Amino acid sequence: MRDTTVTAPLEALLLMATEPLGAAELAQALDVPTPVVWEALEDLATFYDETGRGFALRQVGEGWRFYTRPEHHEVIAAWLLEGQQGKLSQAALETLAVVAYLQPISRSRVGSIRGVNVDGVMRTLATRGLIEEAGPSEETGAMLWRTSPLFLEKMGLTSTDELPPIAPHLPEASLLEAELAGLAETPAAREDGPMTENSEIPSAEQAADWADAEAAESARNDEPTITADEVPAEDELDRLAEPS
Repeated sequence: MRDTTVTAPLEALLLMATEPLGAAELAQALDVPTPVVWEALEDLATFYDETGRGFALRQVGEGWRFYTRPEHHEVIAAWLLEGQQGKLSQAALETLAVVAYLQPISRSRVGSIRGVNVDGVMRTLATRGLIEEAGPSEETGAMLWRTSPLFLEKMGLTSTDELPPIAPHLPEASLLEAELAGLAETPAAREDGPMTENSEIPSAEQAADWADAEAAESARNDEPTITADEVPAEDELDRLAEPS
């Protein structure tokens, strides 16, 4: 085995990967030459094979990724099927709700809406038969997902049109998503920011009128005010008027 200063971070990156990673991408992440990464990947793959690990490091296309070994298929399948009897996690319920209200929808879009990686949760939902493939998108080619007949059966519905509204005071999910996306794309307005093309530019006469109005208001604010308690009585005025 090679120095773990390269193989150890390689394993960490590959464990977090949701799709095969190329040697060049891994080399850039580790800031090492690509040939060094290639050699380390091959050493790791050989090491896992020789030590009989339950997983293997394989090159698929131009990327590398961990895979479970075929001889453990029955154990994994039994474990997944047994898990169907358990309750769905909060993450699975939220993901299922997104698919139900926005179907057909791609996995990447579900992840964008939830703000997290949903690969594992989507696999769980598909394994439990609650969602199914709806075919590729005509625009992007990405696989779209929808709820399955088993989902309707579990929910006691005959069609997704019978789904309850998200909330009586909230817009439709698609409209809310579009609004949030628009807010994310629009820079926040600032008081000293540049004027837009829709901003109203005052004429010279309006500007002069506004300046006169502000000056008059400022003058009124500067005038001293005398309250009733400060006005002297009549006899006091007479006394003050007499020559000393």
